[in-house]
Amino acid sequence: MTQNSNILATEKHTQRKDSCLRRVYHWTLAWANHPQARWALFFIALIEASVFPIPPDVLLLALALGRPDLSLRFAGLATAGSTIGAAIGYGIGMLLLASVGIPILTFFGAMPQFDHVQALFQDYGVALVLIAGFSPIPFKVITIAAGAFGLSFWMFLLAALCSRGARFYLEGAVMRWGGERLRTWVERYFEWLTLLVVVLVVAGFAVLWLFR
Repeated sequence: MTQNSNILATEKHTQRKDSCLRRVYHWTLAWANHPQARWALFFIALIEASVFPIPPDVLLLALALGRPDLSLRFAGLATAGSTIGAAIGYGIGMLLLASVGIPILTFFGAMPQFDHVQALFQDYGVALVLIAGFSPIPFKVITIAAGAFGLSFWMFLLAALCSRGARFYLEGAVMRWGGERLRTWVERYFEWLTLLVVVLVVAGFAVLWLFR
């Protein structure tokens, strides 16, 4: 009886987290039609590097779909915001780990993987930042860990700029020069593509779980 109750409680907790993630996803996407959408993209890219669960790619693709001629400018805003956010995440790890960093990581269920990231930094160094910035691995875990474990700040920041810039500018370039056929295809399957981003976020946390 107790085991069944625990299973039900776990399922309800998972459903609440999924529902919360979906609400945040729709909130992020809704900014695409706002007059201040560009600054929203910058801000979401900034906070995603330390505290926000939805990557800015969702909003970047939506804005680029509406204005493909401005795709590279949107990519630049996302890169700038994400790089500044990475520096903030580094500062949280270096100066506010106990009071801010650990609660953030606990909320996202990433604490079991946090100590293992230290070993990964020892093995791969700044290359881990390059991999995480371009992949679905949650970037906030890497930025906070980099500050906590003493990775060189300037090497970290350069790696964050390169990896996030490569990712966002690649998306912007594809939307800018992909042609009408690609834009039509993206528009037709946009909902599925943006949902795929959410799936990749979950997959990124799963990758960290496998590294325990």
